[in-house]
Amino acid sequence: MRLNIEHKTCYAYEQQVKLSTQYLRLTPQNSVHQQILSWDLDLPCEATRTLDAYGNVLHVMTLDTPHQQLEIAARGVVEILDEGEFSPDPESILSPLVFLRATPLTLPDAAIRDFALRYWHAEKPLSSLEKLMDELLLKMPYQPGSTQVSDTAAKVFAAGSGVCQDHSHVFLSCCRCLGIPARYVSGYLYTDNVEHVATHAWVEAWLDGSWHSFDITNNTRSTRQHLRLAVGVDYLDACPVRGMRLGGGGEDMLAVAAVQQVHAQQ
Repeated sequence: MRLNIEHKTCYAYEQQVKLSTQYLRLTPQNSVHQQILSWDLDLPCEATRTLDAYGNVLHVMTLDTPHQQLEIAARGVVEILDEGEFSPDPESILSPLVFLRATPLTLPDAAIRDFALRYWHAEKPLSSLEKLMDELLLKMPYQPGSTQVSDTAAKVFAAGSGVCQDHSHVFLSCCRCLGIPARYVSGYLYTDNVEHVATHAWVEAWLDGSWHSFDITNNTRSTRQHLRLAVGVDYLDACPVRGMRLGGGGEDMLAVAAVQQVHAQQ
């Protein structure tokens, strides 16, 4: 499947910002799952490209002139390959054990631990996680606008609803309770469901020497319609745009993404 992606993030500030630095994980990489045919970033100034600790492409952009608006755009064409429901991840230099670490966003409480153990069978790890995914979506139906980006796994689990970020954080928390390394994945999703936004998050869990995908929000292990941008221990490590600024007062942020299938010409 060939996908065309357009993603724009716009900030508007109440007052002039003296200086801002943005950390952009907006550049996908080739893998057994995806081939990048073209990709461009449209930025207001030059950015330094590097790799972060997890192997994600990271652009660091510092705008040191006064500004009250900021616009960041990414666009490209990607071929999604059918590699099945797992990712060998041959290029990673990190041990999967890194992804056992709990973070403030994924710290489990007693309710999450009890929930994870309820469906866990050590002799059937993969089917146990599939069952856990099923039950988590039933307990936490997808509900846009019901949570905040800073809400923890424990908070959204108690609330009983959420979006893809929340589903992923709770599933990460469950996996790590069970001693299974698991990582947060950010990216894009092609779907006909108008309720789901194009930017997306899911989880990869380490079982039997491979990373297995779990898209809790869509209750699937298939990533045939997914484009990966970045991975990390939680949202803060893998979010497409994250920044800091000096001045500006309040802000309004608008992010718009579109993922469309490119059909072969006859």
